[in-house]
This record gives sequence, C-alpha cells and structure tokens, in this order.
Amino acid sequence: MSSRISMQKADTDLQEFTQPSDFERGSTEDADWRKREKALVRKLDCFIAPVMMLLMLISYLDRGNIGFAATQGMTKDINLKGSELNTAISVFYIFYILAEFPTSILVKRLQFNRVIPTITFCWGIVCLCTGFVHSFGPLVVCRVLLGFFEGCLFPSMTLFLCNWYKREELAVRVAFLFVASALSGAFGGLLAWAMLKMDGVSNMAGWRWLYIIEGIITVAWAGCCIFVVPKNYETAYFLNASDKAIMRRRAEEMEAYSGGSGHYSKKEIKEAAKDIKSWAHGVIQIAVVTILYGFGTFLPIIIKDGFHYSTVQAQYLVIPVNLWGAIVYAVGAVLSDKYCKRFLPLIICAPFGIAGYAILLCDVAPGVRYFATYLIATACFLCTGGNIAWLSCNCAPDGKRAASLGILLTLTNIGGIVSGQIYQSNAAPAYTLGHAWSLGCLAFAWLGWWIVRLIYVRRQAAKEQALAEGVVVPAEEYTDRAPDFKYQI
Repeated sequence: MSSRISMQKADTDLQEFTQPSDFERGSTEDADWRKREKALVRKLDCFIAPVMMLLMLISYLDRGNIGFAATQGMTKDINLKGSELNTAISVFYIFYILAEFPTSILVKRLQFNRVIPTITFCWGIVCLCTGFVHSFGPLVVCRVLLGFFEGCLFPSMTLFLCNWYKREELAVRVAFLFVASALSGAFGGLLAWAMLKMDGVSNMAGWRWLYIIEGIITVAWAGCCIFVVPKNYETAYFLNASDKAIMRRRAEEMEAYSGGSGHYSKKEIKEAAKDIKSWAHGVIQIAVVTILYGFGTFLPIIIKDGFHYSTVQAQYLVIPVNLWGAIVYAVGAVLSDKYCKRFLPLIICAPFGIAGYAILLCDVAPGVRYFATYLIATACFLCTGGNIAWLSCNCAPDGKRAASLGILLTLTNIGGIVSGQIYQSNAAPAYTLGHAWSLGCLAFAWLGWWIVRLIYVRRQAAKEQALAEGVVVPAEEYTDRAPDFKYQI
C-alpha cells in the first residue's frame, strides 16, 4: 500500500476515537500511542498467538507420537525389523525439507487463511490413517505424506507471525511455537498414558487409538482454522476500527520488514541466497534440530530402554521434562525481546545441554540420567527457536526474509533425518552414538553463534560509519544491509 495514503487513513480513523489534543506532538502523543499499541499487541496475543500455538502443539503430537507408539508395542504389532523404525522416523523429513522453501515463497501469495486449514486437514487424515497400518510399507507412506503436509506448516506460521508483529516482538511469539512443541511432549506423554487404558477396545491396540484420536483432533481443529485464521488485519474478526487504524500505522513501521503482497522478486531471493547469515544460521539449525527432534521423538524410548523404567513410567516421566523446557524457553524469549538480545540466551543455555549429554555418556544411576534430561531440555527448545528468531528479525525486505527462512528451514530438517538414525533401537541401553552426536551438535552450535555474532558486529560497525557519512539507500533498494537498519545482536 502507499505509505502516504495508509498513514493518512490511520490518522483519520484514530482521530475518531480520541480527542484532537491526544495527537499533538510531544510526550502526550507518544504515551497515548504506546498505550494503544500495547493494548493491541495484547489482543493479538489472545487471538493470533494461541491459534498458532495449538497448530504447533498438534503437529508435534502427530509427528512425535511414533516414539510413544513404539514403547506400546507398535514395532511388534506391525513386525518392524532392524532399523525399520529409524527409517520410518527419518523419511518424514525428506518431503518435509522439499516442502519448506516453496511454501516460504508462495504462502503469502496463496493466503495464510487458505493454506493453513488445508494442510492441517490433510495431515490430520494421514495421522488418522496411520492407526490402521499393518506393515512397514504403509507406515513409510503415511510418514512421507505426514512430512510433506507438516513441512508446509512451520514456514506458514512463522511468516504469518512476521506479518502481525514487529521484529522486536517476534522472539516471544516464535517462542510461543516452541513452547507449544515442548508442551506437545508433555501432552503426548499424558495422552499416550491414557491410550494404554484403551488397549483392546474394539480389538485394537492402544497405540492405534493414539493415532486415530490425535488424527480426529487435528481434523476438527482444521475446521476451526477456517474461521479463526484471518486473511489480514483489515478483515480480522477480532479487530475494531480503532485497532485496524493502529495496525495500519504499525504496517508503515514494518513496511521494509514485512510489507508486500507476497509477490517476491528474483532479486530478493538472490539477496537471501548471497547473504552468508542465511547459511550460517541454517547450518547451525541443522545441529540444534538434530537435538530437538532426537530428544522429542526418542525420549520415551530412552527412558524405557536406556534408563530401565517401565512402559507406564516412560509415558508420564516425559511430561515434567518437557514442561521444564517450555518454561525455560518462555522466560528466555521474554528477556530476549525485552532487551533485544538474541545472542546471550543461546550462548548461556547451550552449555547446560552439553553437560546433560555428558552425564548420559557416563555410567551413573538412572535417577542421575533422568536429571540430565532436564539439563538437555534447558537447551534444546530455546536454542532451536532462538536461532530462528535471530535470523527472522534481521532480514529485510519481506521477500528476502521469506527466502532466508526458506533456506534455514530447508537445511533445518537435514537434522531431522540425522536424528532418526543416531538412536538405533539395537543400541540400548547406552545409546552412546546418539548422546555423543547430540553433544557434538550443541558444541558446534555454541561455537557457530560466536561466528554469527562477529558477522553482525562487523556489519553494524560498517552501518554506523555509513550513517555518519550520510549514506542514504533508495526505498526501492532497501534491505537489512541499509545503514539505518539496526541489527539485533
């Protein structure tokens, strides 16, 4: 939209709800504006963020329930042999990877309110059908299809949030997604424990009911998304005229960052591909996602076979671990946004995870090993989501950010493929390879963030020098490399 026209419209609409003196220049205007904007953001957090969180929670439930199903006898019931379970886990990420980049480029053009309900419905049907598989082949087909449809989801949600929130507000809202992924582990354990009670109902195993019920829940939520995912702020059912006027002003402030219709130029995509920070964050994301997916999927199996707890204990012992990870990430994300510090939370939390994996590699009591999972949870959720938020808030314009996220998310799920192979079922009880590999991944990420920080610091110094020299970038050539675009480090 035209900056001048939309700003004038915002001013006109706002004046209908305020006294003229409220918008006189000075502290009164600033204080009034901040108050109104904060109220609007709180409303977004009530109507936008929870929808995305529930989508994330359901998607992680549907992809991660294979770990719970395996502890409940799925491998025996469908006669999985050798590393077939690991293969079924890894193939999920093949089409997940292929779906993410094109989704990042196309989703805004196709409209979020159409794409999100459609893909949610599709993977819900696939999840439901998984409850009826009887051999390795159909299981693989279901996992491949599930991976494709869920692969479209995360870039859609991330870019959707970027179009509603400012970049200094984004870390907390991306954190909402990973808090939901952590909670999915807790809910997954609770639901899996409940499904044990349904073992034998209608002559079906409990793990089958786990897939069927989760699939039905997903399909039902897809229907709800048709009504609760808005097309844009102008048509949002929960915004009044005053709210929409404030959103127009916010859109002006966010124009370089998240403006546009979703029709991106080849130049913007090339800018993302040429920018080293897209690839640096992406390679680091491979490492941290290996930990996140390996930890999330195999934790009930590790607790049962590696720590020698019972099946029932394995279902409920994952709950507090994931809740702890959610709390740590929520606190870290709030502080990150409040102080606009992206590097410190990552560099502080990663060593806790390294210590946790080091403990798991030692011959210690099961209780000590279980404590180590809390250390790992301290790192894995925050490090994964924090890295994405760091890149997201430092990319402009809209097309470059979409392409940069597409690159990062495509690379991300290489880690998913790896995570399915490092915890082989015949490696119990030690799971030495999985724990050692994960420790190495966190150490690699920790070192990588220092390099990324150096890149940002050097670029910011060059920007400040250019500003001092009066360098101005034309609006049509504006990117995050412009002197007045300040990186959040």
